[in-house]
Amino acid sequence: MADKQQLIADIMGAQQRLQDVIAEDRADPLFSSHLTLSQLRILMLLARHGSVPGSELAAMVGIGAAALTGMIDRLVVQDLVARAEDPHDRRVRRIALTRAGRELIASIFNAGEEKMRTLLSRLSAEELEVVAQATALILKAADSGEA
Repeated sequence: MADKQQLIADIMGAQQRLQDVIAEDRADPLFSSHLTLSQLRILMLLARHGSVPGSELAAMVGIGAAALTGMIDRLVVQDLVARAEDPHDRRVRRIALTRAGRELIASIFNAGEEKMRTLLSRLSAEELEVVAQATALILKAADSGEA
């Protein structure tokens, strides 16, 4: 049997090649979104945390409130985020994804899903069972904190 470290290296190499194959699809919304990395980070944080006060979001991103304001202004113009008054404190402006922002983030997160579905459909039922078992083992390791 192959050395455990070599098997891990082989699996990681295969995973990278699979990511490369899936990333070849230029229909990926990340390639056409024209977002900066900071803007993408803001959208991803909002997708994860929901409506967030501006000061909290600035701290999450690691920038000042003034810098965040400019970034949010550009995202508002693109209809990806919206500002709203906090119902409990009128001094606080909350920032949240708009419907278009939620759809963009969902499409980025799910990019490659159709390509992966097509690749999986080329496998036999027996091969799919092996992939399902391997995936379950990886998830089990992740759940146990060994990842």
